[in-house]
Amino acid sequence: MVDLVNELEGKVAIVTGSARNIGRATAEELARAGAAVVINGVQAKDLCEDVAEGIRAAGGRAIPVVADCSNPDDIERLAQSAIDAFGGIDILVHNAAVRQRRSFDELTRADFQQVIDLSILGCFHLAKATVPSMRERGGGAIIGVGGLNSYLGQKGRSHLMVAKAGLNMYIRGLALDLAEDRITANQVVVGPYDTRNPDSPMPAEQLQARIGGIPIGREGLPQDMADLIRVLVGPAGAFITGQTIHSNGGAFMNP
Repeated sequence: MVDLVNELEGKVAIVTGSARNIGRATAEELARAGAAVVINGVQAKDLCEDVAEGIRAAGGRAIPVVADCSNPDDIERLAQSAIDAFGGIDILVHNAAVRQRRSFDELTRADFQQVIDLSILGCFHLAKATVPSMRERGGGAIIGVGGLNSYLGQKGRSHLMVAKAGLNMYIRGLALDLAEDRITANQVVVGPYDTRNPDSPMPAEQLQARIGGIPIGREGLPQDMADLIRVLVGPAGAFITGQTIHSNGGAFMNP
């Protein structure tokens, strides 16, 4: 039986895109489980510092590192910051993403390349930078965060669909390549979640229509995904690898 109280004590996690929403909830949840956490954002320095300070105030360990996860040099610096501060790396959660909408006529090569560089190549460089430390420490866990749009599709999001689908396949490849090192790799898939800016609420009719497509009857909350990731990167998830796990209240069954 796995003890789920401080089960990540002594572990070190990097959570990309953790200044807000799902990334923030995940970083805070891993800290509650006992992990030391590196908080990352591409430019939201103040928000990253706020998250880290909140974790430390609650008795946890955390540092903020501003880094662009589409930049290999920034990624190396991010990984080294974790090693310098906490002694190594055990967990990687790649949550950093862009959520732009572009019609076919508006979509440029630069738009397309941006999401590939962040989602797929970003995960490649992150794995290259973190896996050596995981191997030294006897194992680890890698999580890629995907989206339901890459399965159901959405107008104006073709480039995002490709990026998240590619990330999924790369995660599966990592699961095979790294299994002998006791490193698991899984993709979690976000569905209709409430990650909106509180200052820009969704119109009531639109919100009701959105909820109507979710069998459980509500939008997901960042904590829902954080809870799932905590299980997958901890001892309870040690025999789960190469999987794609959806958290969407049943929306995948009810397109």
